[in-house]
Amino acid sequence: MNSMKKQLSPKQKEELLTTLKTRFGKNGNRHKGIEWAKVQVRLEANTEKLWSLNEMETTGGEPDVVGYDKKTGEYMFYDCSTESPKGRRSFCYDREALESRKEFKPKNSAVNAATSMGIELLTEEQYRELQQLGIFDIKTSSWVKTPANIRKLGGALFCDHRYDTVFLYHNGAESYYAARGFRGSLRV
Repeated sequence: MNSMKKQLSPKQKEELLTTLKTRFGKNGNRHKGIEWAKVQVRLEANTEKLWSLNEMETTGGEPDVVGYDKKTGEYMFYDCSTESPKGRRSFCYDREALESRKEFKPKNSAVNAATSMGIELLTEEQYRELQQLGIFDIKTSSWVKTPANIRKLGGALFCDHRYDTVFLYHNGAESYYAARGFRGSLRV
């Protein structure tokens, strides 16, 4: 039943592939040396990954190819929206943080949302790689994968781009803000 839910209709699949192909063509600097035809073959063979990409798209992430792993043959997609995806803002960091709030709970957490979408939060390293491909999060910020030792102490990490520099910050994991969301990655 669950795998049935993670399927796109033929029309949704066609619309998503068209959107991804158009974005791929407009942003060649993000994926030098990668051919769309090979990406599309891989996408069409991975229907659950297409579903995840559609979730990234419908929440405002504007996913695009940012790399290729020669060892696994996988293409790496990141959320490439100019600002943190609109449909994924005002989330605390994870389920534990969400449950710790006694009142004014956010509607979800970044980690829960990413898991339900079948994607991973960007790491700090991935976030910095993304910033080499353009300028992102000049008005917003994005939660990034937080090391266990920091999370264990109640903290979580986020990044943004200000003053022509990428900054890494900390906050209580239970905090949430209208201008903070999260960016995801997906291997296909």
